[in-house]
Amino acid sequence: MNTHIDYKILNLEQVALAADTLKLLSDPTRLKILWSLLHGEHSVSELADHVKAQPAAVSQHLAKLRTAQLVKVRRDGNKMFYLTDNEHVRKLIEEALSQADHVIKKGINDEK
Repeated sequence: MNTHIDYKILNLEQVALAADTLKLLSDPTRLKILWSLLHGEHSVSELADHVKAQPAAVSQHLAKLRTAQLVKVRRDGNKMFYLTDNEHVRKLIEEALSQADHVIKKGINDEK
C-alpha cells in the first residue's frame, strides 16, 4: 500500500510521532537491536549476545521499541521471539546507517 504524504501540510501528530521514533533510534543499543532484527527474528538472549548487552537491558529496550510499534513479538511455547514490525522500519534503519556511512566516507575524502 502506497501512502501519500502531503508535504505542503504537516500533520502535527505525524511530526510528533516521527520525532519520538527518531529519539528512540538515537540510542546505539536500540539501533543495534533493530539492525539484528532486520536479519531475522531473535530471542532476548540472542539479541543480548549480538549487541553485547545484558538481557535485562535488552528486554527494556525491546519494550520501548514494541510500544513504538517498531518491533513485534512472536511466542513459541514459553520463548518470545522479536522481529521488526514492517518494511518502514527496515528502510528507516538502512537509510540512517547509509547516511552515517556517507558522512564517514565524505569526511575521509575531505581530509585527503
